[in-house]
Order: sequence, then C-alpha cells, then structure tokens
Amino acid sequence: MAKLLSLLPCKTKMKKIIYGFALIILSGICFVSFVMGADQEFPVSPPPMTEGMFPCSNCHASMEVNRKKRELKEEHTQITLHHAETMRWCLDCHDAKNRDKLRLYNGELINFTESYRLCGECHGNIYMDWKAGIHGKRTGYFAGSGKRTYFLCAHCHDPHAPKFKPLKPEPPPYLSTN
Repeated sequence: MAKLLSLLPCKTKMKKIIYGFALIILSGICFVSFVMGADQEFPVSPPPMTEGMFPCSNCHASMEVNRKKRELKEEHTQITLHHAETMRWCLDCHDAKNRDKLRLYNGELINFTESYRLCGECHGNIYMDWKAGIHGKRTGYFAGSGKRTYFLCAHCHDPHAPKFKPLKPEPPPYLSTN
C-alpha cells in the first residue's frame, strides 16, 4: 500500500506535465495559424449594397462636400446612425472625395470589399477572430489550399447600426397528445 501511495504524486505530476505540454502545443498551433493569417488574403463575397446606390459617385461626383454633421433630409433618409453616433459621422468611414471608397484612419482608401479592415480598426479583437474563422461566416474549406469565401461584417451587421435587434423567440415544438 505504501508503494502504491508513493506512485500517486508521480502520476499527478505526470498528468500536469502532459496537460502543460498539450497546452503549449495547442497555443503554438493557434499562434502559427494567427501569424499565417496576418498576410493572408481574404476572398469575400460582394458587399450587400442597396440596389441602385452603388457606385456612389453617380450622385456624389457632382455634389459639393458637406462635412457638417446633420440629419439627412434628401437622400439616405433610411439610414440612422447608431454606431458611436456621438463621435462619428459619415465621412469618418466614407471618403469625402471618392465616395466609391472607404477611408482608413491613416488615410488609406480601400474598396468596400475590404470593409473588414475598416471595422477592424475599432473592433480589433473581433477582427482577429474573424480572420481566424471564429467570428462571422465563411464557406468552403476551413484550412489548406481549398477555396473559401468570407462574409463581410456588413453581411450580418448593418454598418450604421451594427447591434443585433432582439429576436422574438419561436414557439416551442408542438407535441401531439396521441
């Protein structure tokens, strides 16, 4: 019995070593996949644009730029900004001169198909999860060289009011009394 008891601490110690080693290996795999994703291209499906609204330059090219924060009364009246609205205005994300582009904080212009980069400037933790495939939706192969397509943030979140609206729960399944 004494011999058996002397083995118990070794088994517990061995378990801790095995669990620690497994944790190190898993952390390494996650880190490598994250680093590999840093330079990775993200093929995305086309952004969900309201029909007839893009390219924006069709209307905005002939308009004078008005940087004043205001209620829109002629066009885009269906858009209500509920996205840090006390600190944001349209031209914080949309470029004032080229309305067919989005503008990053550093001034770089990007296409709407790269809008995930703009969202990632403020929502960095979610952006990292999106790149890793933890947040959002993608179709196709998860890893390897197979083709995959990422859904943009705007496919699930309205960029002007991204918080999900509450959903009414479905009724419980019908149970037959027979």
